[in-house]
Amino acid sequence: MADILEKIKSWRLPWREIAQTGSHDELSQLEADLPDHQINQVREQMSACLQAKGGEVSARQRAAALGQAYLDLNEEGRLRFMKILADDFGTDREVVAQAIYNFQSADDEEIKRDYEIELRRTLEPDRMRLLRQFNALPQGVKFLVDLRAELMVLAKKEPSLKVVERDLKDVLISWFDVGFLELHRITWNSPAAVLEKIIEYEAVHSIQSWSDLKNRLERDRRLFAFFHPRMPDEPLIFVEVALVNGMADNVQELLDEEAPLLDPHGADTAIFYSISNAQAGLAGISFGNFLIKKVVGNLSQELPNLRNFATLSPIPGFRRWLDKVLAEGDSTLLLTQEREALKTASGQKGAKGGLKSLLAQKGWHENDQAHDALKGPLMRLCVRYLTQAKRKGTRTLDPVAHFHLTNGARMERLNWLGDISEKGMKQSAGLMINYLYKLKEIESNHEAYSGDGKIKSSSQIKTLKKG
Repeated sequence: MADILEKIKSWRLPWREIAQTGSHDELSQLEADLPDHQINQVREQMSACLQAKGGEVSARQRAAALGQAYLDLNEEGRLRFMKILADDFGTDREVVAQAIYNFQSADDEEIKRDYEIELRRTLEPDRMRLLRQFNALPQGVKFLVDLRAELMVLAKKEPSLKVVERDLKDVLISWFDVGFLELHRITWNSPAAVLEKIIEYEAVHSIQSWSDLKNRLERDRRLFAFFHPRMPDEPLIFVEVALVNGMADNVQELLDEEAPLLDPHGADTAIFYSISNAQAGLAGISFGNFLIKKVVGNLSQELPNLRNFATLSPIPGFRRWLDKVLAEGDSTLLLTQEREALKTASGQKGAKGGLKSLLAQKGWHENDQAHDALKGPLMRLCVRYLTQAKRKGTRTLDPVAHFHLTNGARMERLNWLGDISEKGMKQSAGLMINYLYKLKEIESNHEAYSGDGKIKSSSQIKTLKKG
């Protein structure tokens, strides 16, 4: 929450200058926690924004003053501010009921169409019109994106704010249609402000230094990002690509700064090794699938020798799922030979004993006996997790798997100790997976998964699944 507050504070200066050109001194005197006796001042300013008196310039001044007042509040004040939007600037239910009655009662088709238009208008809450006014302010779109991120947190404390968060999401969905987005390749010569954002927003494999970033932008690497015209210095989502020969199976080797550079025109495989959503406020507004398709198209045109497009992906939910099933005491987790090997390596019996105790040992992957005892069961159980653990009916539990399967990829290869970083060991016991995008199969794979939850997979995955 504190990080979100700091990001939103960056809009204070330009908005203060716009607000000061009007007469809104009363809002500048608000106390940080917005006490009861000042709530009506905010309510009146919101109403004034909706009345739109005085033309476009005055409207900008009022919106800037309102936004500035919000920025100067603390967390408690902001919650109370949003409660005003939720409670006082929704739809007028009596007006909606009358509009529904008029529509249902009309006999004439032309009149019915007019009432339908009126019904749609009455169903839109006033707060949505108010939120759209920030679009006219400098960095107003970015403000609303960050505001939704903050609302998602506030709504956990105050459920009545969920309706405001949902309304703001609807506003952003209309503004962030994929047709409005621009795909740009990020290079070492891109603006420093953008490069800093890439370092800040990288969510899969953190960028450790400027030299690390430079390595990810070398001639055998590509980094593409989607941008919105109203947020030109803010990547929305970005993908990092390695141009290699063969399918990569280890992210530490892939990111090794000392590794020799390859000729990209001689590479046969593009490995998508990191996809990061950069804006928390755009959660649930998906354009990652369009990003992959766009990047595949660009790379195919630039480098016609590329034959394979695949990922080297984390499996973020595996250890959490495994810990849960271990705690439940599932007797079917281990095969007989696995039980014996784990008992020899750990001195303890069963999954709760042998498997759990070995995984708890720091650096177990460097211990030959523990390594050999764990490899078989972890590989097999990870495939069970990826293919059988579900949520919402047919949807696979792992979020990364769901993303790529929805986009038409197939599960190609599970990689033992593909990520031995602290994060990789903690979230997936070091396992990584390649999802393969075969261009001729993308559509059928997508339909099979989205329709029936059927997961397309390679022979390796199928063999591991059978155990």
